[in-house]
Parts: sequence; structure tokens; C-alpha cells
Amino acid sequence: MDSMTKIDPTTERDYWRSNYSTRPYVSTGSSYDDYGPAYDYGVSSYSRYPGRAWDDVESDLGRDWERAKGTSKLTWEKAKHAVRDAWDRLTGHR
Repeated sequence: MDSMTKIDPTTERDYWRSNYSTRPYVSTGSSYDDYGPAYDYGVSSYSRYPGRAWDDVESDLGRDWERAKGTSKLTWEKAKHAVRDAWDRLTGHR
């Protein structure tokens, strides 16, 4: 997805709601309610850091996760895989 393409958060949320359980980092027994905020954070962060590489922003995202996670029970170490997955989906790095 190039920077000129408008990101639809609802489309992204629907995609992840349907696909999160197939991802290798999702713990058995976890729900979308745990991972959804991480996917949302990845989508919003991609928009907030246009043109930046994941490696350049990961430490900033980790620092801000506690404030961004809402009701998610995930620590940054668990959430970062979902955040990056959402980021990579938007950049086309799958």
C-alpha cells in the first residue's frame, strides 16, 4: 500500500478479526479482545509514521504501548508481533 492510499481502519479491523486466530504468535485461549488493540495500534502507527521503517519506530511504539493498549492484557513483548503484522500488511511486507 503506498502512502497515497487511504487506509480504512474498519476494513483492517474486519480483516484481523477474521484472521487473528491463524497467526503463529497468538496464544491458545486468547481472544480478539486481547489482540485487536495491537492491530489497531499497528494501523494507526503506520499512518502516524508515514514512510518510516518498522525498525526505526519499534522502540517508540513499545514505549507508547501502555497508553495505547486500552483493554488489551498483552505486554509489549506479546503485542509487538500483532502490531508489526498490521504494519507489514499495510506496507506490503508479508
